[in-house]
Amino acid sequence: MSLTEGLEHIVRSDEPLAPMTSLRIGGNAAHFAEPTCTDELLELIKRFSTAGEPIHLIGAGSNLLIPDDGVKGLVINLSGPSFGQINVVGQKITAGGGTKMAHLIATSVREGLAGLHRLIGIPGTVGGALNGNAGIQGFDIGSLVSEVKVITRDGELITRDKDSMVFSHRSSSLNELVVLEATFELESKPAEALTKDMQQKWIVMRAGQPFSNERSAYLFKDHGGETAAEVIERAGLKGTALGPVALSDRNSNFMVASESATAEDVKKFIQHIEDQVAVKIDIDLETAIQIW
Repeated sequence: MSLTEGLEHIVRSDEPLAPMTSLRIGGNAAHFAEPTCTDELLELIKRFSTAGEPIHLIGAGSNLLIPDDGVKGLVINLSGPSFGQINVVGQKITAGGGTKMAHLIATSVREGLAGLHRLIGIPGTVGGALNGNAGIQGFDIGSLVSEVKVITRDGELITRDKDSMVFSHRSSSLNELVVLEATFELESKPAEALTKDMQQKWIVMRAGQPFSNERSAYLFKDHGGETAAEVIERAGLKGTALGPVALSDRNSNFMVASESATAEDVKKFIQHIEDQVAVKIDIDLETAIQIW
């Protein structure tokens, strides 16, 4: 039996991945799957895991670099409706791992639940945001989590409560393969006030990010109380360009790439910025962009 037998309706071969990322760079996936339910997802994971094939999850691809020669094994996208469900009970809101952050935030505000609105402008999906503990100005998504359902690389479905998870700056202990579902505990506040606050935060956030039509990515984690952008500029690197890749003039911790840029160009650029910061001000920056 082939790894995809009986699952041909949800698995495609040699699927281009570049259009699924904000950088729009990179090669194809050997196998690409969009399961429609948890049973199909578990079956895929078990088959490819047993065969020793690598498995990757791709969400909105907002901060992801795909290799030029593509990705072996299986790439899974939880784009199906069953992975994007949102349910509200009292002050708790539960969302599937494939839920877009923008949709979750808008729903919480409409329901008069405060907390998630502070993350307006965070791209990607709930699963991706939790894995990287996405945050803005000292506030992060991990501080709102009460429970997360995950799937391990062996295909085991488990539930992790708040006490069994650790969230730190731009990282979390959620190292399982799939974030299937997450529950957030929020506070009740008038929806009208939350909407106004969210809109103001959105304006500020967008002013400090590349334009939506640019091929861009967020490069480094903040360091020692300084933002990574401040560190980069203190090293005298504002506006640095290397071939088809450059730092954004709107935020020095974002890079923008031209249409001719390759994944290798991006990796060389990231290494260049890291090296220059280390040499000029003796700081070792940690990458925030995910590189497969």
